[in-house]
Amino acid sequence: MADSDLASRTVLVTGATAGIGYETARQLAARGATVLVHGRTAEEAKAATDRLVATSGVDPVRLCPCAADFTRLEEVEYLAQRVLREHSRLDALVNNAAMAAPERHTVTADGNEVAFQVNFLAHYLLTNLLAPALTSEPGGRVVNVSSSLHRTAAIQWSDPHRARRYSRLAAYAQSQLALTVFAADPRVTAVSVHPGVCETGLLHLYGHDGASAADGAAHVVRLCDPATEIVNGAYYDCDQRVEPASAATEERTVKRLNKLADSLVGHTA
Repeated sequence: MADSDLASRTVLVTGATAGIGYETARQLAARGATVLVHGRTAEEAKAATDRLVATSGVDPVRLCPCAADFTRLEEVEYLAQRVLREHSRLDALVNNAAMAAPERHTVTADGNEVAFQVNFLAHYLLTNLLAPALTSEPGGRVVNVSSSLHRTAAIQWSDPHRARRYSRLAAYAQSQLALTVFAADPRVTAVSVHPGVCETGLLHLYGHDGASAADGAAHVVRLCDPATEIVNGAYYDCDQRVEPASAATEERTVKRLNKLADSLVGHTA
């Protein structure tokens, strides 16, 4: 594909300061896209954009650092407000930021289990708040970077924060199932993708060996390309479209998750 084939696209990549998110930002910018590089802090986002320019030769005009700590939903709201103020059109949103659930049960200041909030609720809120900018034209889309571990999960509807019975792996898997279910929300044009087992900070959840973060990012970037036709709610394992866990596409589950998420983030779409 030509380097300029994404030249008219504006893409926000969350969790873009390291790993797959960083490589996704690099590959998108190298192909001409304007990339909003999200980090937990302004300093981390600026450092990532500086590194992209210094090591990859990316045109700095194509990079816009932005920040929000996803453990604080108020900061997610501020991020959305800034994006809407500075970018009237957003062609793609890559919901990539993720963390491994901690060993001990941890609750954010917003009252949510931390992995559920960072990996899912923050993205749910951000996506809904950015709806005015997310283009509905052909090619506009949301790409949720999920995980094959969503297949092992169940959403604990009566105890989503897992206060009664906590397992870090179960908490992480639940957050990835929720993110995968969210892709089937009819209000957005979205897909989810498992980018493969890659050498990132989450590798320990999967095993000891993995592909490069750049390899994983390539699967994400492909789905950001308007030349790649997508079906709302589709799930990809690397570059292959496959069926997700059955719960991920059930209309009842989608509606139930939206109701739960709206109540937890204090937002009504």
